[in-house]
Amino acid sequence: MNWTPRDYDRLERAITDRRRIQLVRRGSELVILPERLRTDFGEEILAARHPGTGDPLEVPLDEIDWFDIVR
Repeated sequence: MNWTPRDYDRLERAITDRRRIQLVRRGSELVILPERLRTDFGEEILAARHPGTGDPLEVPLDEIDWFDIVR
């Protein structure tokens, strides 16, 4: 996915509003609760939690093929 400023804005708004997002990563569809964006050695990473179990999950942004905010 080529991240545009609009995509970053939407993702940051989902984090701020504590909204779930749906994403496709490596062909698998996930619904997660994003918590924050961070960088690690120049790589942007989305820190999130599984909404049902609360398990932590970290997803590099360059592995996300598609995302949308769950309404």
